[in-house]
Amino acid sequence: MSAVWLAARAAVRRRRLQTAVVGIVVLVSTTMIVVALGLLAVSSAPFDQAYARQLGAHLAATYDRTKATDAQLTSGAGWSGVTAAAGPFGQATVETNSDPSDGRRRPGMPLTIVGRGDPDGSVDRLNVWRGRWASAPGEVVVNQNPVGPGVFFRLGERLTTPDGTTLTVVGHAYSMSRSADAWVTPEQMTALGPTSTQMLYRFTHAATAAQIQTGEAEVSKGLPAGARLGSTSYLVLRDEAAREAATYVTFLIAFGLLGLAVAILIVANVVSGAVVAGFRHIGVLKALGFTPTQVLAVYLVMVSVPAIVGCALGTILGNMLARPLLSQAFRNLGSEGIGVPIWVSVAALLGVPLMVALSAFVPAMRARRLPAAEAISAGSAPHTGRGLRTQRWLSGTRLPRAVSLGLGLPFARPARSALTMAAVVLGVTSVTLAIGLADSLTRYQREEARMGAVQVEVFPDGGPEGGSAQDEALLRSISGTRYVLGSFDMMVRQVGNTDQTMLKLYKGDTAALGQQVLEGRWPSAAGEVAVAKRFLVQRGLSIGDTFTIEAGKGATQVRIVGMVLYNETETIIADWSTAATVAPDAFPGHYEIQLTEGTDTQAYMAAVRQAGLAAGPPEGAEEFIVIVLLTVTLLTLMLAVVAALGVFNTAVLSTRERRRDLGMLKSIGMTPGQVTVMVVTSMAALGALGGLLGIPIGVAVHRVVLPAMANTAQVAFPSAVLDVYQAPTLVLLALAGVAIAAIGAFIPARSAARVTIAQVLHNE
Repeated sequence: MSAVWLAARAAVRRRRLQTAVVGIVVLVSTTMIVVALGLLAVSSAPFDQAYARQLGAHLAATYDRTKATDAQLTSGAGWSGVTAAAGPFGQATVETNSDPSDGRRRPGMPLTIVGRGDPDGSVDRLNVWRGRWASAPGEVVVNQNPVGPGVFFRLGERLTTPDGTTLTVVGHAYSMSRSADAWVTPEQMTALGPTSTQMLYRFTHAATAAQIQTGEAEVSKGLPAGARLGSTSYLVLRDEAAREAATYVTFLIAFGLLGLAVAILIVANVVSGAVVAGFRHIGVLKALGFTPTQVLAVYLVMVSVPAIVGCALGTILGNMLARPLLSQAFRNLGSEGIGVPIWVSVAALLGVPLMVALSAFVPAMRARRLPAAEAISAGSAPHTGRGLRTQRWLSGTRLPRAVSLGLGLPFARPARSALTMAAVVLGVTSVTLAIGLADSLTRYQREEARMGAVQVEVFPDGGPEGGSAQDEALLRSISGTRYVLGSFDMMVRQVGNTDQTMLKLYKGDTAALGQQVLEGRWPSAAGEVAVAKRFLVQRGLSIGDTFTIEAGKGATQVRIVGMVLYNETETIIADWSTAATVAPDAFPGHYEIQLTEGTDTQAYMAAVRQAGLAAGPPEGAEEFIVIVLLTVTLLTLMLAVVAALGVFNTAVLSTRERRRDLGMLKSIGMTPGQVTVMVVTSMAALGALGGLLGIPIGVAVHRVVLPAMANTAQVAFPSAVLDVYQAPTLVLLALAGVAIAAIGAFIPARSAARVTIAQVLHNE
């Protein structure tokens, strides 16, 4: 074994260029694989771990106090499938006005308040991370994620209810079950007048939606019809927590597989070239007494050494790149220190070198089978060219001689050319996929934000609550105004769901400036609403379903009539006719303006400000879109570099094998420039064919990956977002293969052009 190691180490040192190519290719591929597998492995693990620590509720159910007594609910919790239950707790949705001294929030925020004696218990233990628990009437603890965004209620802040009750914030607690917005003592809840009852359950089996539904049916047995007002499953919360990470995983896996395939092809090409170029070396080894198996081992060790080094560095880099993506994906979870599981790194460290060794096995077997005499004679004999028939045919064309010779070179080593072209195909596939994803995400962002349709946003000078009936007429009177769409936002509560929901009431030119309708129609009558796909998915609703919201001074039943292109989960869109029911005294507090063609935007905003209103440009791209675009761009560059390295390696092998031929060509008058053209042309021809083959593959992958990303993110998009490949784009993509091949071949071509006739003759 020591002899094998010495021979392999000498080969690694002698073939520094090929060693570097293998190491870099494996490094890039391992990095992408670790990032993809890391996100996939932890897509739900942080949530499950944190949820288990807090004994989160598998089911949080709300019941009508007038139809279900506390005794009935306690009896239902005795079902054998319930491992723990908490409640019954009195619950009420109360519209609160914050302390007037705090100008950060507007009045009229509805809060779901639950009466609870302490933060502990067998279900939904609360993390009181600031202040203390409410212990007396007039005190309230608000639900706030310690690390997540949201509106903070300051300690000591006073909240006033419609009946005049004042509640002072004494603590911040966090419930992963989202069981309430705030908690008071049971005595304070009795004074507030609870309108419903909350029960929290943990089940023996709660891994699937069917098991949760079974448990909900069992604990609700015997209750009167209509007693259950609504419920929240922890599966919905888990999916929401993992949704962003899972969206990253979708395209990262695609790029990871492409990178691994490119690595396998290039490694096989490197070893195959090493075998062909090392015939004399193989013969010498066998003449010295190396067995065929030892020769095989030499080549496997030769490629495994840089593969192991590249894999180790790639694993480290992959862990470094995955951590910020995980932090971004789980930034609202309330748990810290999320990283790639150790088993992912171990799997990469063992699996990637094994894949590399397997890809090198077939060409290494050729070295094993060669007899010593044949190997030595093959290594010393002149290389009689293959593909002579093609070369002769090309020589009869009107192409420049350097070009015709270059076009014929790939036919001399068809297997090597095929592997190189396959690497280019995958490189072009990745570029095609990346450009398609970038264009689709950009189009989605523009469509969702209505960029181009909305040029100016206007707010009343007094803020969202400072609007008046004259604002719309004033805006329409300003020169340059084409369409005006006003909106008023108010917080409401969907009965049976503890999440805050924004009701957005629109008034004005909704046909021109409203969100794009993907299914159904735009709401046009009182009680009709439109929502995003994510709203429907997370609540198990469909177009045509009805649900009840608590807003203003009572409850209002609304019906879903449309699904719109909107990326806000907790938003309900309604026509202004619904305002008469929920906010009869409201006026739009935000206006979106489309200008007539040729209107100067800055001059228009100045005119709006002069009229006493605040104006500005629309918001930019979402952070998630920006992160995805940057990640896709980085991965594409990495794969393009890897593919170019594959071409680089092939060009180096070809020029080294043909040193004798190059010397002869130079002796009869071929210039260094013509040599460069010949070598670059040989690779560019493979790049052109690889581009033509890679484009349709990339388009097909794009049509699989983008819907998968959208489905994971629970969003819908119009067909225009998918149809992004136009004729100019396809032409550029076809040239991408040529560019990758030409860039990879240029340095070896220049090196071959600088070889003098004397050097060739000296080597002979």
